Amino acid sequence: MVDEDTLSSVLSDFARTLTTDFPIQGILDHLVERIVDVLDVTAAGVTLISPGAAPHYVAASDADALAFEQLQTELGHGPCLAAYETGEAVSVPDLRRDGRFVDFIPTALAAGVQAVFAFPLRHGDGRLGALDLYRDRAGVLDPRDTAAAQTLADVAAAYLLNAQARQEALEVSDRFRASALHDALTGLPNRALLQQRIEHAAQRAHRSRTQAAVLFADLDRFKWVNDTYGHRIGDELLVAVARRLSEVVRPGDTLARVSGDEFVILCEDLQEVAHVLRLAARVGEAFTVPFVVADQEIACSVSVGIAYSGPGEGVTDKLITHADFAMYQAKRMGGATHQVLDLRGANVAGDRDRLDRDLRTALAAGHLDLAYQPIVRTGDGSVVGVEALLRWAHPEHGKVPALTTVGIAEQNGLIREIGAWALERSCADRGRWLAEHPDQPLDVSVNVSVRQLMDPSFADVVADVLERTRMDPAALVLELTEGIFIEDGSRDTAVLVDLKALGVRLTLDDFGTGYCSLGYLRRFPVDAIKIDQGFVADIGHDPSGAAIVAAVSDLAHALGLHVTAEGVERREQHDVVTGIGCELAQGFLYSRPLPAPDVRDLLRGGRDLRPPRSVRRSSAS
Repeated sequence: MVDEDTLSSVLSDFARTLTTDFPIQGILDHLVERIVDVLDVTAAGVTLISPGAAPHYVAASDADALAFEQLQTELGHGPCLAAYETGEAVSVPDLRRDGRFVDFIPTALAAGVQAVFAFPLRHGDGRLGALDLYRDRAGVLDPRDTAAAQTLADVAAAYLLNAQARQEALEVSDRFRASALHDALTGLPNRALLQQRIEHAAQRAHRSRTQAAVLFADLDRFKWVNDTYGHRIGDELLVAVARRLSEVVRPGDTLARVSGDEFVILCEDLQEVAHVLRLAARVGEAFTVPFVVADQEIACSVSVGIAYSGPGEGVTDKLITHADFAMYQAKRMGGATHQVLDLRGANVAGDRDRLDRDLRTALAAGHLDLAYQPIVRTGDGSVVGVEALLRWAHPEHGKVPALTTVGIAEQNGLIREIGAWALERSCADRGRWLAEHPDQPLDVSVNVSVRQLMDPSFADVVADVLERTRMDPAALVLELTEGIFIEDGSRDTAVLVDLKALGVRLTLDDFGTGYCSLGYLRRFPVDAIKIDQGFVADIGHDPSGAAIVAAVSDLAHALGLHVTAEGVERREQHDVVTGIGCELAQGFLYSRPLPAPDVRDLLRGGRDLRPPRSVRRSSAS
């Protein structure tokens, strides 16, 4: 018979142990061990029960008790199940005289058990399972032991609820992290994970004095595939391409899908460049056999750009930029081939200088432009804003991807000039639109790179643009990347405070793909977040997609932030993000990026972009 001092000691020990990060199984094991120590019983067992599911957690003080717990689960009846179902303690002081559990009793008696007492693990009006006490002699359980057992069961239930909440949060966090680092369609690493691998490769190259290389692969005429067969077939083709490429890369290489039909292979620990050339040849050979997708035979080729560093030289994301440039050279040669950009070669310096010079003169030559993608209110489909997107139409290379353009601008110091131009141009365009449609206010979102933001004069640049264009500061939304959170903390906070003092709004773009956490969101004065399109793309493909978007949206709203869903391409995704409570959304489902005159026409014709039920579109390039 347990006394009050002993029970108090057990509860105190239980509390000290379980307030740590004890896992669920550890809590159950601890419970049965302590009960056998302090109560007049032979053995103890506990089972967690979920309706319609097999028990995930079972603990017992010895092998026989474990067998009894499992037996009741298999039979679907017994004192444990009865206590769980009724929420009341079940007492069987003499198994030989009890007729309630006819299938369970013979096995228990054969093992020497004479009495069983079961106590529900209660939480409010619900139950988590039951605690079972076994004794090798018949007789009722002392009232004090009965009360102590139920107290321990209730205390364990409280700790188990906390442990379950911790585990569920960890599982959501793991899914969130996996989604943040992998492409939803193909399951390959995405740009964020590729960046991490590049950083690791840099460390290894420095230590081992080996080389690294990047292969940038872009499908030829992929837009034709989408236009001819539809975007669903295009997506299936990308999955098939990812599968073939996975078969030709070397063990230890990283194959990533960075966007649309673009794939990047990072090769580390190279002993000689010939290995890269052989890999490029294997990539080309992988496309010699047509792909069979949904009973359609599709012939497809690929252009590959290659860039590599010398032994022990710095390995950075510039390799991707260089390989991207080499890929465009391969395209100009007709495609279906590969082109090498050797960072050590004299010709490379000339090519790189030429590309830099071209960007330096692109503004004056009129080769840079802005396109605007509408941002809609999910509730009624009305256009409430546009995001300004940089476009570079190179006279020889054609359309240069925005990421490549920004990367070059950041490396050669042009980002300040180009960023200021984009800011003023977008504010001026808004002014022209509203001159024709003064009753239709419109927000303009402009992307700001970390290097722009860290420029000491950036806030002054924004203030000057607002004044010159007579822009309403509240209608200007500056979109920041998560890279700001790895910069100098005091400096970036001061810049954001200065910008907020101007009256502009701040949005954190591509939330979840980089360094950010909710702790940062509490620290920095941002007004909204954009959920990265990779998470939205999961909706309909991965059951965790909607759960992750909902979790991020709920947490952002709890912090008083508005939420925009990026990359909405299907009606299903629109319905889900609307139901979750994302106030705004953008993506190809509503509109592709538009030139400035088309935005004016959009305003003239009304701004309701609610998708029809039959719409099915994809953003594959």
